Amino acid sequence: MTLSSFKTIKFILFLLIFFFSIYIMTNGYINLKNYTNILEVKNENKKVVLQSENIDNNYIDNKIKSLNKNIEIDKKKIDLSFLNETKIIVKKNDTFSKIIDPFFENNEKKYLIIKEVNKKFNLKNLNINQEIFFYSNDKKEVVKLVLPVTFETDIILEIFQDRIKSYEEKNEIVKEINALEFKITSSLYKDGLNAGIPISILTNAIRLYSFDIDFQRDIQKDTLFQVSYEKLININKNKTSYGKIKYINLKIDNKDLEYFLFETDDKKIDYFNESGKNVKKSLLKTPIDGARLSSNFGMRKHPISGFNKLHKGVDFAAAKGTPVYAGGDGVVEYSGNNGGYGKYIRLRHNNEYKTAYAHLSGFSKNISKGKRVNQGDIIGYVGSTGKSTGSHLHYEIIYQNKQINPMKMNLPSGKILTGKELERFKIKSKNIYAKFLFVLYE
Repeated sequence: MTLSSFKTIKFILFLLIFFFSIYIMTNGYINLKNYTNILEVKNENKKVVLQSENIDNNYIDNKIKSLNKNIEIDKKKIDLSFLNETKIIVKKNDTFSKIIDPFFENNEKKYLIIKEVNKKFNLKNLNINQEIFFYSNDKKEVVKLVLPVTFETDIILEIFQDRIKSYEEKNEIVKEINALEFKITSSLYKDGLNAGIPISILTNAIRLYSFDIDFQRDIQKDTLFQVSYEKLININKNKTSYGKIKYINLKIDNKDLEYFLFETDDKKIDYFNESGKNVKKSLLKTPIDGARLSSNFGMRKHPISGFNKLHKGVDFAAAKGTPVYAGGDGVVEYSGNNGGYGKYIRLRHNNEYKTAYAHLSGFSKNISKGKRVNQGDIIGYVGSTGKSTGSHLHYEIIYQNKQINPMKMNLPSGKILTGKELERFKIKSKNIYAKFLFVLYE
């Protein structure tokens, strides 16, 4: 072998060793990068990125299992928009347990649902006509429950095989101000309905004036009535409700009985007249809406016995089932049948005053002896039980254990605004009145 041939072979071997070394180094670097840089796990459209210098196979497996579980949950959330809806309206004597019973066979799941709802809403406060929505899949399994607790707020339950998720959801609410005025030709109630005032607003208006007005005698034909109130629009559900009265006025004998809504320094919201006096009295003169005074306090010929007898209260003619309100804050002293009074409730307000409500057709839910009530709470419904010739409410105010004429009471007002609070009220009331005029004439 010549020297030239030997050099050629040596050069070829050098090249082979050189390229083999590069191959080994490159392959080693790629493998090292796979273990020390980024591991990507792709499952459907989800990606989990794990960074570690020392990869643990069990750790990776657990991450993948957790990811798969989350994906299944997300799928169920997406599918909720394609579920079948069932609406249940709460009826008298219904309980939440009774309502959900047909939808769930598993008692443990029913218990968990009740427990979860109770965390956010006291189910004892479930009201008649309240709506509850159930959403079921194609297997007829309820996977979502919606309980609207206010016009603005829903309680949502998402029901999975192994757990229940609950949360509150706020609906988008738009507030508008409505304003109306009209002359009364027959009654505030009837003319108010004809003018298009919502019943809830009209009810609150009558309740506000029931402290000071005898609707039978004080309101004459062509009495001017003005009101502005909140209109609430639930954007999510395309529903409408009504909020608080902002301004209200009755012009009687050329005098304005104007009330303005105002939040005091101690965060209490109530109504005040133009001089800053709270219009709320300790007791209502008329604890019923839109009723006609059919019999006054005093001597009269009893319609059943035929004898002249002192009528120790006032009677308000109204349709059976008309709500009756608590005349003031107090405690139920008596609730039940009471001879000629029929179904009867008596409230104790303080050491001196009591109110009584007779001839009722029934009592409001949870009304019983010892129950505390607030002024304006519905306590019963108009009827004709006991010695009665027709549907009406017999109302008594008892002062130091003696019945007195409710229409002649002169009870003091509540809080009177002074100082900076009064100054703030005057600015606020001017703004409310300006807004009323703007909406009324726009």
